[in-house]
Amino acid sequence: IHDTPYSVGAVDYTGDMPVLLGPDGPSLGGFVCPATVVTGQRWKLGQLRPGDTVRFVPVTTESAAALRRAPATAPRADRGPVVDGGVLARLPETGTRPSVTCRRSGDDNLLVEYGPMQLDLALRMRVHALAEALAALGLDGVLDLTPGIRSLQIQTDPDLLPQRELLEVVLRVEEGLPATDELVVPSRVVHLPLSWDDPATREAIERYVAGVRDDAPWCPSNIEFIRRVNGLDTVDDVYRTVFDAEYLVLGLGDVYLGAPVATPLDPRHRLVTTKYNPARTWTAENSVGIGGAYLCVYGMEGPGGYQFVGRTTQVWSPWRQRGAFEPGKPWLMRFFDRIKWYPVGAAELLELRADIVSGRFVPRTEEGTFSLAAYRDFLDDNAASIAAFRTRQSAAFAAERDAWEAAGEFARAEAAAEVAVPAADIEVPEGGRLVEADFTACVWQVNVEVGDRVSAGQQLVALEAMKMESPVAAPSDGLVAEILIRPGSQVEAGTALVVLAPVESVAVAS
Repeated sequence: IHDTPYSVGAVDYTGDMPVLLGPDGPSLGGFVCPATVVTGQRWKLGQLRPGDTVRFVPVTTESAAALRRAPATAPRADRGPVVDGGVLARLPETGTRPSVTCRRSGDDNLLVEYGPMQLDLALRMRVHALAEALAALGLDGVLDLTPGIRSLQIQTDPDLLPQRELLEVVLRVEEGLPATDELVVPSRVVHLPLSWDDPATREAIERYVAGVRDDAPWCPSNIEFIRRVNGLDTVDDVYRTVFDAEYLVLGLGDVYLGAPVATPLDPRHRLVTTKYNPARTWTAENSVGIGGAYLCVYGMEGPGGYQFVGRTTQVWSPWRQRGAFEPGKPWLMRFFDRIKWYPVGAAELLELRADIVSGRFVPRTEEGTFSLAAYRDFLDDNAASIAAFRTRQSAAFAAERDAWEAAGEFARAEAAAEVAVPAADIEVPEGGRLVEADFTACVWQVNVEVGDRVSAGQQLVALEAMKMESPVAAPSDGLVAEILIRPGSQVEAGTALVVLAPVESVAVAS
């Protein structure tokens, strides 16, 4: 889905893997969150350990309030009929505004969505207008306002500002907003350096090829992959497209720490890609990548899935704010900033990265505004060439998918989804050890072969869960007697991975 705000306690489905988001999770993203743990029960999230079983219990708004007052109480399932399906109110589309849907997002958040599920800057500007109007009211009980691409999440203290009261305010404020076509917002042009195909991004790709997949369609060059799926003639065309574009910042915090998610204003610059599957376990801080129709700057080192184009300077200052970073605001970008890249070499980028932290480097910035009416005029004036670009792009993307199918890419994904053999069905030699998975994950690597002699603590397998790599070590010295999984296998807590025979069996056999 297009990036939407996440609630603390949300059940976030990253593909087939449900994840419970805690207070250190991302503020928004592109995955579906069908349910949210209520505030009075979130303390339990910090008590969970690998292998624990979680069961969700449906509760009403009234029960959620009771659990806030008595959090140690075991929740009882409220299994009455679902009256609203999570939708608290709807407003129809009019000539001056898109349709509005207000949803429950846990007991402490209200999610306001605009229009259909599509990338439309008019929807994002409407979100911004609503957020600004609500912020100006200074409502008691409102803790945070988090805008997404086409949605606004309002976090509250529900004991100070009940959801129904907040809903009435939101609907009243929305009715008073100006017509969407009249919206104009502040919009700076921020010139940022970009080290094209930076050594740090190449290292991440090399790690991926060596440790995850050596046959991925996007490897060994993400930029070549971007060229192919967008129907461009050469990688130089990718370069020109990225550096010619102005990227409008639509969200902050997509990959933690104020990371901007942006899209080109000109649809002819809007390169689209798939994401890594499986994802990377390592991405250098401030790598720049494209996923779907969005560009993102990774705010910190960590996992990731966007296709790399290069690397830039820091977009988040974790310590003292100075120079480019305003006091009290550790994030560099603002909503509706327009990022304009300029090329630098890898060595120069390292110097700029040091200088922006010390306050010696401040990116060149030009103040301005963004008018939706003027933007729509631009789209109308260039409609024919925009349509031609999209037609060529769609054909190239379809051809790439056909090539994947012919190469067995989709069959590979189905095979990888097979769950490995349960531990109870495995025969372990006397004196041997059965190595099991501690949690639900995907097998990234198998680091040994049958017949290998291993030492206690030696890595046997690498598992991946939530884009994080976890080594599985040998519990004792032994001989690898059997390997029960393969890269890409899905495993659960207790699934057998490797059978170790005792070292003594080697001596006897010899």
